[in-house]
Amino acid sequence: MLFDPKAKIAIIAGNGVLPRLLTEECIRRDLPYIVVLFEGISPDWAKNHPVQPAIFEKPGRLFKALKKSGVSQITMAGGMGRPQLNPLRFDSTGLRLAPVVMNALKKGDGDTLSVVSALFEAEGFNVVGAHHLLKSLLAPEGVLTKAAPSRDDQTDINRAVEIVNALGHADVGQGAVVAQGICLGLESIQGTDAMLRFVAENPHRLPDKNGTKGVLLKSPKPGQDWRTDMPAIGPDTFVLAAKAGLSGVVVRAGGALILGMDETISAADELGLFLLGRPE
Repeated sequence: MLFDPKAKIAIIAGNGVLPRLLTEECIRRDLPYIVVLFEGISPDWAKNHPVQPAIFEKPGRLFKALKKSGVSQITMAGGMGRPQLNPLRFDSTGLRLAPVVMNALKKGDGDTLSVVSALFEAEGFNVVGAHHLLKSLLAPEGVLTKAAPSRDDQTDINRAVEIVNALGHADVGQGAVVAQGICLGLESIQGTDAMLRFVAENPHRLPDKNGTKGVLLKSPKPGQDWRTDMPAIGPDTFVLAAKAGLSGVVVRAGGALILGMDETISAADELGLFLLGRPE
């Protein structure tokens, strides 16, 4: 089902700026909403918003509270680590769902989030993507910066696409760094920032000192549910990409979120990097 602007939505908030952007959009459009904060997530911006506290081991309590509040749809936004569940804290619903949840936590992010989505849907909630509310964040097609990728950069981009697709089929990650055809980094559960820091802290001796410096590609996994885990970049991505010595960043047009379009493009231009929205 598509996003219903008349129905109250619960924003299950993780870390990062995306949950805040969603709440601001709800306020701007006068949409009914509530922010769900699990234990360990306590962003400063949430203090002035309606909040529903949540405990991982007590899904029944959360489902009941959301229904009582009039919520009929949810969206998930922001990064969230995998919880260390305590069986002694499970409510009755948690005990019933424990085998499914525990098994899901041993899989890739895509499979895990698909299971979580299915659990909410089984309770009658409509699961929608952040991009359904904030379509303006979707990456447009084409070169968005003053700098543009060279022909050799394009060769690296094509190689990165092959790698990320293979990575995605295994439900591992959504990003890779490639320079002169060599893979310098792969995204795993630690995320894009950790991958870029790894590349920066572990310089590789490339075959051609005058050749391409490298590109970061982020793209959805094949078959991925875009409602729950769409790739995202922002200004900090370019700061880290510059520290890693890269030439630019590539995302799938219409398949990635740019968190702060103007700020991100400005950061890329200031650092001399390109940003490309690559058509699929």
